[in-house]
Amino acid sequence: MKSRTGGMWWGTTIEAPDPSGLAKFYSELLGLPIGHEEPGTAIVAGSPQGPFFVFQQADGYRPPVWPPVDGKQRPMMHFDFQVGDLDSAVADAVALGATLAESQPQENVRVLFDPAGHPFCLCFDG
Repeated sequence: MKSRTGGMWWGTTIEAPDPSGLAKFYSELLGLPIGHEEPGTAIVAGSPQGPFFVFQQADGYRPPVWPPVDGKQRPMMHFDFQVGDLDSAVADAVALGATLAESQPQENVRVLFDPAGHPFCLCFDG
């Protein structure tokens, strides 16, 4: 965008029934600090300039279904995180509150659900 200048932030906003709880999950999973919290919003930041993961309160939140099922809330986006050891990364994520998906599409990828039910992938490219 032409109107963007250096130092302007950018990020992704994720709806959640408990924004602070989901921010804490991703903060611990990624080793990034929670940069800001207020009622209904919590932000995990890689640096003061971003990128930012913004978690916003969503009343009536329905978690997506994965793999997609006709007539159900389908995932609109998901995060991919490259990892050095797939098994230990999965164990770490599960210890923080993630759930391993039943369906796994690839040998070098693990699909998990965060505590709000959003799918995310851990990818080993070794």
